[in-house]
Amino acid sequence: IESNIARGGILYDKWFKVIGAEKPSETHPAWPASNTKKKGNATHRCKSCHGWDLMDTDGAYSSGSYQTGITGIRSFEGVDTGKVIAVMKDDTHGYAGKMNDADYMDLALFVTKGQIDMDQYIDRSSKKFKGDIAKGEPLYNTICANCHGRDGLLPKDMKPLGKVVSGNPWEGLHKVMYGQPGEGMPALTVFGASVASDILAYTQTLPQE
Repeated sequence: IESNIARGGILYDKWFKVIGAEKPSETHPAWPASNTKKKGNATHRCKSCHGWDLMDTDGAYSSGSYQTGITGIRSFEGVDTGKVIAVMKDDTHGYAGKMNDADYMDLALFVTKGQIDMDQYIDRSSKKFKGDIAKGEPLYNTICANCHGRDGLLPKDMKPLGKVVSGNPWEGLHKVMYGQPGEGMPALTVFGASVASDILAYTQTLPQE
C-alpha cells in the first residue's frame, strides 16, 4: 500500500503530469474569483486548493498567492476511499472521466491513509525542520546529491535547494516523500517522514545563493 500512497502523493501534486493527460489551459471553475494571482493549469492541482500541508486556509495557504479560503483535507484522514473518490468526481471538483480507476484509488489512499501531520516535523513559525541535521547529512549526500549536488545548487534551472526548502518547507517535505512529477526523483515514503525531516533539516543548511 505504501507504493500506492506514494503514487497518490505525486498525483496530489500534479495529476495531469503524472498520467500524461493534456495540461488544463482554463482556470478551474471552482477556483475562487477572489484569487486573481493564479490561473490556468495551476488551479487544477490538488495542492493548489488544499495546500502542501493539507490544511489550506488553516495552514500555510492562509495567506499568499495561493490563498483561497478553501478547507483542507485533514478531515478525510481515515475515511472510506469510496467517499473521497465520490468527492473527486462531484460537480465541484469535476474530475469524473479524467483519470482511471487506479489513479482515483491511489489518490484516495493518499488522502485517507497517507496524510502527514507536518507540524510534527516543521516549526510553523520559523519554517525550520525539527529533524537531526547530523543524521540528514549522509542521507542527503547519498540519496539527493547525485542530482542536486552536495551544495544543493543543481540542477542549474532551479533555485538553490537550500533556498527552496527554507522558503516552503511543506512543499519540500511533500516532494521528498512523494517525488517530483515528470522527474526521476525517488519517493522516500517507505522510510517515513522522520527520515525525510532529517534530510530536509540538513538541506536547510545548504547555500541559498
